[in-house]
Amino acid sequence: MKTENLMAGTTIHDYDSLAFVATDPMPRDQEQSTRLHEPGLMISSIDPITGRDLGDVEAHPYIVDGDLVIYFESEQTRQAYIDTPMDHHVRLPDNPLEDWVAEG
Repeated sequence: MKTENLMAGTTIHDYDSLAFVATDPMPRDQEQSTRLHEPGLMISSIDPITGRDLGDVEAHPYIVDGDLVIYFESEQTRQAYIDTPMDHHVRLPDNPLEDWVAEG
């Protein structure tokens, strides 16, 4: 009577071993992911006007901008964010007379 060994010729891993090294990639890891470090949706619970962390954002106003959801503390801070011009001037501390030009 001959018994066939069904495991003959296959790789067997001892996953409980302290010296286990995964050498065979899983099927999902055969090629590089195109979504590596690319979140599907980013959510900001820090009000960009006041800088406060809102914690529970359930009842707060928000804006969806592409893949970004920005929550606001109140409707007034949301409106202030909307009213902020895209090309607002920023004065550098070391050169307050010129926009975005650093001395040195």
